[in-house]
Amino acid sequence: MTQRRCVITGMGVLSSLGSTPEELYDALRRGDCGIRVMEEWKEQHFGAEKFLGAPVTLSREFVKSIPRSIRRFMSNISLYASYAAAKAVEDSRLAETDLKSPKTGCIIGSTMGGTTAIAEAYRIVTEEGGAENMSSTQFFKSVSHTAVFNVSHLFGITGTVQAPCAACASAVQAVGQARDLIAGGKQDIVLCGGAEELAPEVSGSFEIIYAGVSPSRPRNPKASSRPFDARRVGLVCGEGAGIIVLEELEHALKRGAPIYGEIIGYATCCCGSQISQSDSGAIEQCLRLVYDDAGLEPSRTDYISAHATSTIQGDAAEAAALKNFFGTERKIPVSSLKGHLGHTLGASGTIELIASLMMMKHNEVLPTLNLETPGEGCEGLDYVMGSRPRSVPVSTVLKNSFAFGGINAALLCKKMDT
Repeated sequence: MTQRRCVITGMGVLSSLGSTPEELYDALRRGDCGIRVMEEWKEQHFGAEKFLGAPVTLSREFVKSIPRSIRRFMSNISLYASYAAAKAVEDSRLAETDLKSPKTGCIIGSTMGGTTAIAEAYRIVTEEGGAENMSSTQFFKSVSHTAVFNVSHLFGITGTVQAPCAACASAVQAVGQARDLIAGGKQDIVLCGGAEELAPEVSGSFEIIYAGVSPSRPRNPKASSRPFDARRVGLVCGEGAGIIVLEELEHALKRGAPIYGEIIGYATCCCGSQISQSDSGAIEQCLRLVYDDAGLEPSRTDYISAHATSTIQGDAAEAAALKNFFGTERKIPVSSLKGHLGHTLGASGTIELIASLMMMKHNEVLPTLNLETPGEGCEGLDYVMGSRPRSVPVSTVLKNSFAFGGINAALLCKKMDT
């Protein structure tokens, strides 16, 4: 059976640097950074007096526009996902009949669901006399699939609904699963991507395992996230959502939908041996799988959107895998957006994919903010550095996402032939 082709017909994003793909892209081009000191966490956990984060601002008008019957089940992560999904639906010009068709699904991933709702539930149980004092909606705000079922109810989606929960690989897995459903004929349209909400509990956890920027270190927030750089000391958490509309090609053409690109390859795998450290061999295996799936020669890649979170081990492992896999015959431009946005965890894959699609549109590659000198083990790649984008034809993009637990995921996206 010939696989059906799968295209992107809508994009929606909420980030610390903008609430539309255009706003986000303009801010990235200017070299803006969404990271700041989280003053609002001073009285919260882990003595978080100097924790950094990249928070978003969500329109109150949008929140109020959601029917209360649905909104009462939403924590921040669901609100973020709903906003990005609404913008993607609007961009794709989907009709209500399209959304409510049994051939339309929804797949949205995250790290652990509603983190602030989970923390609030724990506080109520420990400080306010027990679980009987929780509201009836607290469970629904907390669960790992809260974003996807809330978005599905908001739009009346009745098709396949799934919620990958693979931390930093969640959004790429969501897109990959959506692509496989469409390619196999089980769905015609899928809203997919990832969402994440910022919480001191999560940021503090990264510091405990020596992956996050320590709050005790004095530093400039804007220069704290330094992917691949010799002075990198750990990741900074961000939040937001990135949702795209994936659609079967002929279905999209028939209704005259905009087409931003085609997903031509997807792969995910696990190293099977390492929980907290990245494994360059497993990353390289994931790259082989995604190019085999696409039937594409690696040399035909125009840009690599690296995972590169600014951790010592993770960045070096990814760099080693890229060098081993692509070789030295052709240098392919590489950059990471986490210097601008921090690490948006379960949302990072699609937020960065959307930015990559904008690079494809403008035929330029954005640089990695704060990358000045590649660190030990990171040398030898064609990093886009400095303050200005590099003008270069961009027709094929590799998007990498690698998660704790040794879970790797990658997508290949191609500009549609004209």
